[in-house]
This record gives sequence, C-alpha cells and structure tokens, in this order.
Amino acid sequence: MSKIEKAKAPTSIKGWKHSKPGLWLSIGTSAFGAVSIVKDVKRARGENDTLKLINALVGAAALVTGTALLVRELRRLGDDDVLLG
Repeated sequence: MSKIEKAKAPTSIKGWKHSKPGLWLSIGTSAFGAVSIVKDVKRARGENDTLKLINALVGAAALVTGTALLVRELRRLGDDDVLLG
C-alpha cells in the first residue's frame, strides 16, 4: 500500500491490525493456512515429490513463526490493559 493510499484510509481501519480482534482474526486465518499446508504435505508424500515436500515444510515454518509473532503481540496488548492486572 502506498503512502497516498494509507493517508486515505479511515482512522478506524488504521488501528485494526494492532487491536485484539484484528490479531485474533489473523491467528484464525493462520489456522486456515495450516489446513492448506497439511494438504500440501500429504499430496507431496503421495507423489513422492521431495521438492514439494520441502516447499510445504518451509511454508509451515513461516506459518508457525508468523503465528508466534501474533501471539506475542496479543500478549503485549494484554500487558497494557489495566483491568487484566
């Protein structure tokens, strides 16, 4: 997204990505990505295709890392909340 497009975005959308609902939505979409990766691994094993298997495993590593980053951000938001203690 260019700087001009970001400037035109409403203020309610700008903070969505770093809000609790936005982070939970991102984690949920990662779960759907995990289903796709499992299918890719099964297909690669069935075809005995090592390159496809490596590609699926690298994708899985990226998905795990991305989800861990989202969980960390979610915990940081929880630390800032006065009501959570």
